[in-house]
Formats: sequence, structure tokens, C-alpha cells
Amino acid sequence: MLPADPELIYAVGDVHGCLPKLLRLEQKIVEDAAAFDGIKVIVMLGDYVDRGPDSAGVIEHLLRPAPDGFFRVCLCGNHEDVFVHFLQGMVPFETWIEFGAEETLLSYGLDRAARDGRGRKSRAVSAQDVLSVMPSEHVSFLRKLPVALSTPSCYFVHAGVRPGVELEAQAERDLLWIRKDFLESDERLPKLVIHGHTPSRQPTFANRRLGIDTGAYMNGPLTAARLWRRKISFLEA
Repeated sequence: MLPADPELIYAVGDVHGCLPKLLRLEQKIVEDAAAFDGIKVIVMLGDYVDRGPDSAGVIEHLLRPAPDGFFRVCLCGNHEDVFVHFLQGMVPFETWIEFGAEETLLSYGLDRAARDGRGRKSRAVSAQDVLSVMPSEHVSFLRKLPVALSTPSCYFVHAGVRPGVELEAQAERDLLWIRKDFLESDERLPKLVIHGHTPSRQPTFANRRLGIDTGAYMNGPLTAARLWRRKISFLEA
């Protein structure tokens, strides 16, 4: 938990391999933030991989330093969760590929099936196949992602929170995967919860829930929410 609310926070929704949109949005954030003083933080809400064309490029970019004058915090999404469990041998290839992992494989130079010496498809890709081509820094990045960021007034998370459960006691699976029970609850949350995970055509705000997954990989924009002195505005690319 951060002990105080930063002066300026930009929360960025689900990227899903859409590197050009991320680069454009980041540039807009830098330009927008030039008018503000104080601590500036970019919070990435997870789902950097799968479905879009350049998961590897997105991770490579997020491993680089944040723009000058910014801190960057990258949270884990459910797609990173499945990816890591696949690499650990805990999720079968058939399950991972259903999450849009074919695009992730292609971004690392792999097809969805391994090939023999003559280029013929021979078997499903194994975790070892992927690990053999992934930079070790990418693997470490995925394995170390935190699941939430809390400030005195806001809670940043990929999917949402379980209503009726203290924020400090939330189950990791709920933070990464919850949907209906969170979105349809009328319970007033203790903090503003900023999340992605559930795509919509535009940001959604209700009952202290702010959703900013606007379907970047589905031809929607990539959206950032700017939080400044309890005021919310949006940027998109």
C-alpha cells in the first residue's frame, strides 16, 4: 500500500498485445501530465499478453524505465496468471491456447504447434518450447507481478474485489478473475476500485467501481483514467 495518494495517477486498461496503442497512449499521458507537479504514477491493470499481435513487445516495453518523471506499477491480470501457470506445467496447452495465446506464441516466433526438422507440425507446444525462446527477463517479469495496489482512497486491481470481504483479505483468484459478483453488487466499497478485465465500449463507473477495459484488441481504444484530486478524466489511443 502507498502511504499517501500520489498527486497524479494514470491507470491503464487491458493492453492485450496492442503495442502501438500503448506507445501512443503513453505519449499522451506524458503530454497531459506536463501541466502537473508532484509525484506521477502509471498503474498498468494487467492483461498485457494474448489476443493482440505483440505480447512480447508489450512486455519488453514495460521492462524499460517509465517515462521521465513517472513511476510505473504493473499489476497481474488473469492472462498473465494463466501464462505463468502454463510455464510452470500447471495448465495444459489446450487450456492456455483458448485464452488467445496463439498470438502470444507468434510474437515470440513460435507457431501453436512445434515442428520437426522438415518444418512439419508435429506436436503441441510445450512450456519448455516457450521458455527456450522467451527472454529470462520476460519470465521473471510475469512471475513477479503484484495483484493489487492500494492507496488511502483507491484500490487498483485487474478484475475486481469480492463484496463483503475486507480488501486486505481478498483472495488472489478473485482479484484476477471475479466478474459478475463484483459488477452486480450494490454494496458500497470502502475505496474507489479501478479495474479492467470486463470490456465495454467506454469506461464504466458505478458504486465506486471504475472499469477501463475498452477492448483495445477488439478495435476499441486503449484507455487511461487520470485521477487528480479526486477528479477523473480519460485519455485514449
